[in-house]
Amino acid sequence: MTKKMVGQSAAVYGISVAAELVGLGQQTLRQYENKGLIEPERTAGGTRRYSDLDLVRLRRIAELLACGLNLAGIRMVLGLEAANLKLRRELKDARQLSAKGDE
Repeated sequence: MTKKMVGQSAAVYGISVAAELVGLGQQTLRQYENKGLIEPERTAGGTRRYSDLDLVRLRRIAELLACGLNLAGIRMVLGLEAANLKLRRELKDARQLSAKGDE
């Protein structure tokens, strides 16, 4: 996965900084990556780099854990949330096209 290097998508935080910012351990971030919950960028040397969007996702994972979901459930919820967002964007675009056609 390649992220644009602008704004919130810029992968600038190392694992120690990212872990501190979200209040999790570095090993926890590695576990989430191994479970497919997060996919940080990698430098040419293989060092993980996290973006602001990655930090938002990590905080969402922590919220879902606090609600009692396990990691498999969290993966499903995150997938459904992403699909929902995609469908909402497609619906918005379709409505805009429809409105332009009605003009």
